[in-house]
Amino acid sequence: MSDYKSIAPTGFDRFGLHKTLVAGIGDAGFDTPRPIQVETIPAGLAGRDVLGLAQTGTGKTAAFALPLLDRLLRDRRPGPRALVLAPTRELATQIAKEIRTLAKFTNLKMITIYGGVSMYNQVHGLRKRPEIVVGCPGRVLDLLQQKVLRLDQVETLVLDEADHMFDMGFLPDIRKILAAVPDDRQNLLFSATMPREVRRLADDLLNSPHVVELANAAPVSTIDHALVMVPEQRKRDLLEHVLTREDCDSAIVFTRTKHRARRLAEQLCKAGHRAVGIQGNLSQAQRDRAMRGFRTRRYDILVATDIVARGIDVSGVSHVINFDVPNTPEAYTHRIGRTGRSENEGVACTFVTGSDHGWLRATERMIGSPIQRRQVEGFEADTVVHSPQRQQRRRPPRRDARGGGRGGQAQQQQSNNWQQSGGPRRRRRRAG
Repeated sequence: MSDYKSIAPTGFDRFGLHKTLVAGIGDAGFDTPRPIQVETIPAGLAGRDVLGLAQTGTGKTAAFALPLLDRLLRDRRPGPRALVLAPTRELATQIAKEIRTLAKFTNLKMITIYGGVSMYNQVHGLRKRPEIVVGCPGRVLDLLQQKVLRLDQVETLVLDEADHMFDMGFLPDIRKILAAVPDDRQNLLFSATMPREVRRLADDLLNSPHVVELANAAPVSTIDHALVMVPEQRKRDLLEHVLTREDCDSAIVFTRTKHRARRLAEQLCKAGHRAVGIQGNLSQAQRDRAMRGFRTRRYDILVATDIVARGIDVSGVSHVINFDVPNTPEAYTHRIGRTGRSENEGVACTFVTGSDHGWLRATERMIGSPIQRRQVEGFEADTVVHSPQRQQRRRPPRRDARGGGRGGQAQQQQSNNWQQSGGPRRRRRRAG
């Protein structure tokens, strides 16, 4: 361990944390606790179950890690004694990194386990009885069923980004894991949103929890986010326009499919950008290299699918660009939450086409307000996407009972215009 006696006091001293943790906090440069930390750490230290709802980038990891670490330091025994479950490899790695930062001046042992890589090193690491296991449900369950991982000594269970785990269908695996941990454990459940599945699990899992609801469906105030209406065929040109702006230092570009992420990254590289793609078809080693290159600024642009919408925490990302709108309204806040983190300012823009009306209505309904529309000169869309309050349904011209139009040639022209704009087409009867 390094010398920690010279570390200056911080605002975290109020919690009465173990001195080595206070030193780790100060060494990391953390001065003042974030709201979610102020509201949940005391209850966590008291041993209570906690349900914490807060947006991404607001300090949830330290909110559950500090009580967990403090408990382990005050009663040293072999592990695993704490299990942290996360939905993606990237998020599990990010959590482990922050825990190691906070535990810098301790000698606590931790292991990160997830699929996509060989089990050999993970099995070897578990034999050392680490106090903390951070992992994804699938690999945790695999090692548990192989009797390589034992959870009968777990005192603290953490579910981070629980809502995303249910999006990915992990609930059956989680329930099997819950059956393997002691009933008298402490449970810390953190999430950015509270869908029905999370509420149901919280009711089953938590015992008289301390509930903190700081989550707001709207993006954090440090993010300047807006929609840009653009024809589908002009998206690539608009992306080039945004990336070459002087204020765009680094950017994450989200696409809907793996194929599009790979192809777009290749196109940006050919255009002279330092870009790299990350998506589910890559091996873990390839994903790690891509993330490492983006963090170290070897690459300025990361093109990604939603696999990293909640699993990436890179400081200084100036722009998030939704090249394609997300599949769900909830994913919108998580995608753009990759910028504007830790109270820094960021810019997020979403490319919207005429076919995205349904997603837009649902997203604005979720966040509770219209999203600002902006136009970029030279990239105007053929149709304007209005907010739900102004959205008006377009109707085809009325027809008489015989199927003919009223108004002669003018009516026929109106019908043709409607068909060209996407209205239903009627099959004409052949004269006969």
